[in-house]
Formats: sequence, structure tokens, C-alpha cells
Amino acid sequence: MTMEIETAAPYLHAGDTAVLFDGTCKLCNGWAAFIIQYDKAHRIQLAAVQSPEGQELLKWAGLPLEKFNTIVLISQNNVCMRSEAMFEILGQLNAPWRWLKAARVIPATMRDWMYDKIALNRYRLFGRYDSIHLPTADHDRRFLKETL
Repeated sequence: MTMEIETAAPYLHAGDTAVLFDGTCKLCNGWAAFIIQYDKAHRIQLAAVQSPEGQELLKWAGLPLEKFNTIVLISQNNVCMRSEAMFEILGQLNAPWRWLKAARVIPATMRDWMYDKIALNRYRLFGRYDSIHLPTADHDRRFLKETL
């Protein structure tokens, strides 16, 4: 799912890409760590949905601030969620990861159905942290900060 918002996203500059993830979810943290490891060009910035920056971006996008169960990619005032966000993230990475975008031929309804099944059961399947846990950053601008 992708939507466009007319106003500029807070904390982001022109050309920036941000990914919002659940900071208490072990699967989501694994995905954030994957982004940090394989986004060698530092194209993607991260924010936990529970952080002030994540909450402000969710509010800007008109998304729920509580009970959040999807990953969100924000780029150029476009907001992508669920499987579409995953494909957009993969497209920002180098080969061989960007080649996985070929799976986009699977209909979005089927991709999102599978995504939702995993997302709704992620704590039971993968566990959760008691508080926000962020993976180790490889660069000081990896996580969005209020001062940006």
C-alpha cells in the first residue's frame, strides 16, 4: 500500500528515506539491523514507532500511534506500508538484495495477506523486548533525531 501526502514529512530533508519499525519487536529489530548491515550507502534512516520522531511521522501520515503492526517507508512524501515497504527497502540496497524485488510479481493482496499473518503474530513467533531496543548503528545519522 502506498499513499502520497501533500505536506513535507517532519525530520526528513529532500531525498531522505526513513523506515519506521516497532522497537519492541525482535523481528522488526532484526529487519532494522539487516538494513544497517546492507545499506552501505546510508540511504535509509530509521526510527522506532515508539520514539518521538516515529510518533510524529505516524501522526503526519495519519497512521495509528498505538497498536502499530506494520513497517513504514517514507520517501519524497510517499508512504509505503506492508509488503510494498519491504520491496522499496530492498530496492534501496545493493545486489543481490535488490533482485528480490522480482517477487513483486506476486499480487499485492497475497503478499499483504502473508505479511499481515506474520505481523499480527510476530511477538508470539519471534519474541519481544520489554522496552524499546535499537540495533547498533554504523553511522551517527542512521537513526532520526529531533535535531535534524
